[in-house]
Parts: sequence; structure tokens; C-alpha cells
Amino acid sequence: MSVVRAGGARRPAWVTPADVLRTLRERWETGSFLTRFASGLPWEPLGLAIRGPAAAELAVRFPDAQAWAREWAAAGRGLIRVEHQRAGGRAFGTAAMPRRAWIDSYQQLWRLLDVEAEVARFTAALDRATAATPALAGWMIANPVTVLALAHDWDRVLATVRWIDRRGHSGLYLRQVDVPGVDTAFIERHRGVLTDLLDRQLPASRIDPTVPRSDFTGRYGFRRTPGYVRFRYLGAGPGEISELTVRTQELTAVPPGIGLAYVVENEATFLAFPPVRNAIVIFGGGATVSVLGQLPWLARCELTYWGDIDTGGFEVLSLLRRRYRHARSLLMDRPTLLTHQAQWGTEPIRGRPDPAHLTPGEAALAYDLGTDRFGPSVRLDQERIRFSLLEAALGQAAGRLRAGLAPV
Repeated sequence: MSVVRAGGARRPAWVTPADVLRTLRERWETGSFLTRFASGLPWEPLGLAIRGPAAAELAVRFPDAQAWAREWAAAGRGLIRVEHQRAGGRAFGTAAMPRRAWIDSYQQLWRLLDVEAEVARFTAALDRATAATPALAGWMIANPVTVLALAHDWDRVLATVRWIDRRGHSGLYLRQVDVPGVDTAFIERHRGVLTDLLDRQLPASRIDPTVPRSDFTGRYGFRRTPGYVRFRYLGAGPGEISELTVRTQELTAVPPGIGLAYVVENEATFLAFPPVRNAIVIFGGGATVSVLGQLPWLARCELTYWGDIDTGGFEVLSLLRRRYRHARSLLMDRPTLLTHQAQWGTEPIRGRPDPAHLTPGEAALAYDLGTDRFGPSVRLDQERIRFSLLEAALGQAAGRLRAGLAPV
């Protein structure tokens, strides 16, 4: 690289002491120097080539070459050992020119880079870890840059690892980790490093290898935040409980007297859903599909999903039907969409419905929505559909059930 000088002239790309210092700094930031030092490896003198003026350049850039040589002369009186080589020609004679810069010890390098405090901090942290959690020393030696970056929190990180190790298979929530200065936000912030360390510290029996590293809670046996199901009894009478929110794992059996279950996305629709005998309505839509998959008794109910008419709504329907093949849709059809054109909105994020789990009519409509046949990202929100259509659809379904026919 050439350097522009005053007046527009370019100084040749000769290596300067600043260039060498920059190269050493870049290598320091990879952690390789500290890794060798902490591993107990002896220092091997490090030589860096110094590219200087060739003989032809001396003839045309002699003042520049003199200034460059003075920079290296000053550097050679400091912490860098400079190796010289004779160069020159007939015009100016020969002179000893810098050809290689040498660093002869760890201590020389630390002083040159002004990192003595960082080295001391890392060494002290490594000594403490070796005494308390020796299994982690190797990781620290291999990752000194990370240790230094977390220097303020490092002792608490190790204390967290030790606390989890001592507690065994406790089945606790993360909130119950009892280390001074550590809370769930701290654990989440340092989840990646904690995962690396726990994978080394804990016995294999304490780690679930089928759980990805991103799932800290599941990988190390902590209790998950429970899933909840919120539902209403659509046939509740005066004075009876009409609405409940129950932990999924506790809703192990179909509520007494229930044979029909509706799933809706919109809370206003959930609250206003008309009375239906022997039925419940479940609130949640897309976020609840994984929870509904944990309720096997839904396989024995008439199950109906009513979502937005957009690609996302059909994606949720296809996911629900992957678990419950008998699930039906409600008011998610082409006539409903086309009669509400004035209420169309825009879908912000496209869904990816699986046509294998949709009826032919649903799959065709989902395809048309996904390919913008009706316009860019058309969406008809559930709450924008006329309520009388819901009441009519429920009435028709009830009539078919009374006649002993399958609902449509």
C-alpha cells in the first residue's frame, strides 16, 4: 500500500514500526499469544519481515528512505530488536538497512502492546479457575479473548457453573439459581459461554444431547415455563364457571361433557363466541398449536380451527392438522374472502402452509394468496368477518350434527 504525502507524491509501501505493531496487535486479539503463554510453552523469538526500499528506489526516494530508516533506528532503541542488512549501490554507497523486526520474549511483547494488566488479569482468573473448577482451565486457555471480554463477570460465570454442578438433577427453574449477582437475565446474556463450560464440567448423564445448545433450559434439566391453555365453556349457565386458564400438563382429560372444541386466533372473537352445547372455545391461534399437540384428548373431539384468511392462517391450520388429521376449518374459504373485500388488509409476514395437510379448496386458496392473485399480501383478519356469518355457520354445523351427518 502506498501512502500519499503532502503535494500528492506517494511514499512507497515500506513497512514501518507502526505496521509491525499493528500486526502484533491483530495477532494478540486472536488470543494466540495468551494461549501459548498460558499453556506453558516457551517463547520462540518472533521475527517479522521489514519490506524497505530497493536499490532502485534509493536513487529516486533517498529523503524518504532516510526518514524511514530513522523511524527504525528509534524503534531499535526501544522494545523491538531490529536486524539489518547491507543495501545500496554505486550512486549512494551501501548502508545497513532494517530487514527484520524481532520480539524476544513474552514480557517484551506485553510491554510493547501495553497489555501487562490484561495478562495479569487473565492469569489470575485462570489460577482461580484451576483451583476451583480444573475441568474448565483448558477451555479458558483456548479462549482467552472471551475470558478477558467477560472479565467483569467471569467469576460469577464460573460460580454459576459450580452451583449448577453441585445441585445435580434438581428440576429447578432458572430463577432458582442462587449465586450472588446472578439472575435469569445474567444467565441468558452469557448462555453461549455457560453452555460451553457446562458441557465440560457436567457428567454426560447431566446433559441431554438431543436438545440443541440454544435450548439451555432443556439441555441441562431445568424446568421449562409451563404452557397454558385458555378456554371458555360455550354452554355454561348462570353462576357456572365459564372461563379457565389451565397448565397444559394438568389438562390431561377432556373437560366433562365436552364433545366439540373450537380454536380461534382473536381474543375478541374468543370472548364473543356464541353459545354451543357441549363445546369449548380455545384462544391462541398459531402460538398455541404446539401446546394443543400436548392434549391427546382433542383427537376424540370434533375439532374446528378458525383463523385469519392469509398464508399464516393456513400455515397454522396445516400444523394443527398434522397432529389432528380430523381438524376442520371454519370460514376460511374463498366466498368468505371475496365477500369481505372492503375489509382486506396486508399480511406483514408470509406463512408457509403445507398443502399436504390442507383440503384441495384450502390449498388452492392458500396458493392464490401466496402468489398475490388478489393483490399484494392480501389478508382478511378473523375479527373483520361479519359475526352473523359465524352464527349461521355454527347453526348449520349444529343442524348437521343433529341429523347425524359429519360437519362441513
